[in-house]
Amino acid sequence: MELGRLGVFGTAEAQGIEGSVAFARKIESLGYSVLWLPEAFMLDPLVHAAHLLVHTERLVLATGICNIYARDALASICAANSLSAQSGGRFVLGIGVSHKSFVEGIRGHSYLGPIETMRAYLDGMDKARAAYVGPVPPEPPPVVIGALRRKMLTLAGERTQGAHPYLTTPEHTARAREILGPDKWLCVEQKVVLETNPSRAREAGRGSMSVNIALPNYQANLRWLGYEDADFQDGGSDRIVDALIGWGDERAVAKRVQEHFDAGASHVCVQAVRPDGERGPDLKVLEALAPQGGI
Repeated sequence: MELGRLGVFGTAEAQGIEGSVAFARKIESLGYSVLWLPEAFMLDPLVHAAHLLVHTERLVLATGICNIYARDALASICAANSLSAQSGGRFVLGIGVSHKSFVEGIRGHSYLGPIETMRAYLDGMDKARAAYVGPVPPEPPPVVIGALRRKMLTLAGERTQGAHPYLTTPEHTARAREILGPDKWLCVEQKVVLETNPSRAREAGRGSMSVNIALPNYQANLRWLGYEDADFQDGGSDRIVDALIGWGDERAVAKRVQEHFDAGASHVCVQAVRPDGERGPDLKVLEALAPQGGI
């Protein structure tokens, strides 16, 4: 699979099912190669991917990420093979360990050591591939791990197609590329806000990451990059907002995306945050960054 350089993270599901279909078709027409679907408190990403694959022609659907506590390894392999076979090979399975507060507080599971748990899950996926007897896709669907720090990035490089870091900076991308090596996929999520007023841009940016910035996994990664407790207070310091959110005019947001490529990203999935803080993507910035525009 040739993943392409630019994708989009998130959907227009706030506009309903048909709104998300229209959005998928729109970004496909703009030349984006992949639509990344999250798993949290919204539509099931595998079910949603099946629907969107039927209503698109070239767009790859990827999960960013499927929570490994939500389904066992056999269920993930069967789903990935099914979606890939049904779509002619247009599916990427992104998996991750999620967060303790989600896994224990909401799902009711025990959150175990992330590295050991992911390694065991990958072992289970290997066994599931051997056991699978359903329709065979054109090629095995690629798997990437939602990886942030050294040990998980190393595991991603050793056992999968690559990594899908979320809520990171170009500096992190450079570190991740060094750990992964030159040939693995590095699919980086980047939030952007098409707004030149600093106060409004930062307000929208804080709103888009208000849940994430409070989670220990993301805080640990950001501390690895040199941020401190004060940077996580009140929705995030200006310093950390400016590092995590690409904001400004069209040239400024395009520059932030390019910084990830310069640092070693093979693919950047753009999360287009609306300047007014409302749910749903900002099509204006996606049109400005569209691949035919030259990034």
